Amino acid sequence: MDLILLYLGSGLTLIWGVAHLFPTKSVVQGFGEISIDNRRIITMEWITEGLALIFIGVLVAAVTVIDSSNVVSTAIYFISAIMLLVMALLSLFTGFKVRFLPFKLCPFIFTASAVLILIGGLI
Repeated sequence: MDLILLYLGSGLTLIWGVAHLFPTKSVVQGFGEISIDNRRIITMEWITEGLALIFIGVLVAAVTVIDSSNVVSTAIYFISAIMLLVMALLSLFTGFKVRFLPFKLCPFIFTASAVLILIGGLI
């Protein structure tokens, strides 16, 4: 167990999740004139990704604080890293193609967080 790597991975995930919440309004406005339903869907999805990242970061940090070496913690580290890698893959094929720089950063940040959590928790 490397607690520093676990906290770095969870912290990076948590911070990137919080960073998703602040620009929500401007991201939605960037779509221009769209229906109110589409506006709501984009808002919901943008906030949902931020909350999912916050949840993963808090969950990894919480199990690390409570007991980083038990089997449940190990399972949480593995499942969280897999989810981050799935999100990285999704972002690579979608948001990475957008000209807005933060979208291009998502696959790298998700992958870095997953690697930190995997190395910190499983090796």
